[in-house]
Amino acid sequence: MPEGPEVETIRQGLELGLVGQQIVTVDGMSDRMVAGARVTHVTRRGKVLIWTLDNEHSLMFHLKMTGQMVLVKADGERFAGGHPTSSMAEALPDRSTRVVFGFASGDQLYFNDQRKFGWIKVVPTAEVELDTLVARMGPEVTAPEFSVAYLAARLARHKGAPVKAIILDQSVVAGVGNIYADESLHLARLHPARVGGSLTPAEARRLHAAIREIMALGIEHGGTSFAHYVNSLGGKGDYLEHARVFRRQGRPCPVHPDTLIQKLRVAGRGTHICPRCQKLGRSVGQAT
Repeated sequence: MPEGPEVETIRQGLELGLVGQQIVTVDGMSDRMVAGARVTHVTRRGKVLIWTLDNEHSLMFHLKMTGQMVLVKADGERFAGGHPTSSMAEALPDRSTRVVFGFASGDQLYFNDQRKFGWIKVVPTAEVELDTLVARMGPEVTAPEFSVAYLAARLARHKGAPVKAIILDQSVVAGVGNIYADESLHLARLHPARVGGSLTPAEARRLHAAIREIMALGIEHGGTSFAHYVNSLGGKGDYLEHARVFRRQGRPCPVHPDTLIQKLRVAGRGTHICPRCQKLGRSVGQAT
């Protein structure tokens, strides 16, 4: 599933290409509250993309496992940074295309979803924050509310849970998924099975800083490429080329080259660690 950095990369591309555009056609869903409206903002909450329209309604999108949003200019080129660029994907629509938005400019936005788990909602803009998914979310990683004190309090509240499970909980912090949890915990030198109540104040500070740094790096590198993820240009992210531990099992740790990355399971999730950087310790039991 695309995580915060992947969805933020898509948001940034769509913001450049969609703001000010008027929707004129919608194929694949009802256009009753959408056609004729202009896109005024493209925002993100956790892993949810939000288009704010000028008619007091908003479109909410969740890509789930295989969702894609690809913007194609009227001349067939992908949109990149305010300038057209060469095509980077197969011709659209394809068999996975579920909804196509047509704009007055002739541009088209394709919502593709091979497994059909993704969704689109039309809601009054005033009710976006009341949506059941959005209302449950914790703060964004970059928000002032996501402070060291806030994270420490959540670790203490879930004192018997593995720290990885805590930071994966979207009600604790929005947008962190399995990839960036592993990366953050390695940077913070914390074993993912450490329980929340075992972290010292210094360790909580390290974890807070690591989450912010890793999520920023993920965005900088356009997210992580995997089977179905493409950004709004139809291209791929390259974060995995810079990953510390994720999908690097059997390869040297970037900090201790004489130690190999291991893969294990924590809280039911595949988890990557350096056993030298991230020692579990005798005082805490390994969560599974």
